[in-house]
Amino acid sequence: MPYQITQDCIGCTLCAKNCPVGAISGAVKQVHTIDPVRCTQCGVCGRVCPRGAIEGPLPGLRSQKVPKEQWLKPHIDTGLCTACSMCVLACGFHCLSISLPKEKGDLEVFAQLSEPDKCVGCGLCAKACGIGAITMEGGDAV
Repeated sequence: MPYQITQDCIGCTLCAKNCPVGAISGAVKQVHTIDPVRCTQCGVCGRVCPRGAIEGPLPGLRSQKVPKEQWLKPHIDTGLCTACSMCVLACGFHCLSISLPKEKGDLEVFAQLSEPDKCVGCGLCAKACGIGAITMEGGDAV
């Protein structure tokens, strides 16, 4: 079951602004809706909702607002990362980048969380990583 927005929504737009895939729409001060086809069920909408108006992924389960410093962040195993850029492309908030070589011919390049303050902890980067080099860990793990 995809996430849903209940009638408790006050239309503050925080969920829509923080959705990494743009699955949430609605006008200011109006109940918003989630497109179930676009929703990746990352749960970001529930972490930012001040009213607890997000239900899911199980029926009757209401999400709770979580302080940003407690959100999960991607931890990149630089020994496994091949710098393929799949995680960079998956990130809707442009938080990740590929490191630059230190010198000509340097192959020690890898993905990095270059904009940690922009990261919403959705986990799309970890899902996009085909070799499992990215795990989502406590908010202080960068």
